[in-house]
Amino acid sequence: MGHPTKDSLNKMWRFVKGFAEKSGTTFHPNPGVTEAVVSGLAAHVDELGKPLCPCNFYLDKQAEAKLRRWICACDEMQIYKYCHCLLFVREDGMPITEYLPEDHEGRQVYGLITDPTPDKGRALRHKASHYGSLSQPDDTGATARLKQAAKP
Repeated sequence: MGHPTKDSLNKMWRFVKGFAEKSGTTFHPNPGVTEAVVSGLAAHVDELGKPLCPCNFYLDKQAEAKLRRWICACDEMQIYKYCHCLLFVREDGMPITEYLPEDHEGRQVYGLITDPTPDKGRALRHKASHYGSLSQPDDTGATARLKQAAKP
């Protein structure tokens, strides 16, 4: 991923600032985390025309960009108010996990972290029962093959 243009960086900063306000979240307390994610989003805008999440690995970025789920603000953020990039978090830097399914990796890693602003965000909350636990993109079944291989 190359360096983003100033125009794309400015566009993404405007977006993330507005989205943080709208969703009742803040940026990570370590500015380096926020800057890295915003820079990655802006680079994807230049490369793909869309702010594809820079925190995932994609076998085919072009194909993934055609889907909605990992375009910032991603489905996990819109449905569960959970940002795996740690861009949109609570003031203490922790991601909100309160609305995640119990088997979601975010809930398993961080435990239950409550939402200090439950009246904001989660524009797609009505899709929570439809999505269940969203999974990370992987290399076409490698995760399933690893889980199968690990069974006794």
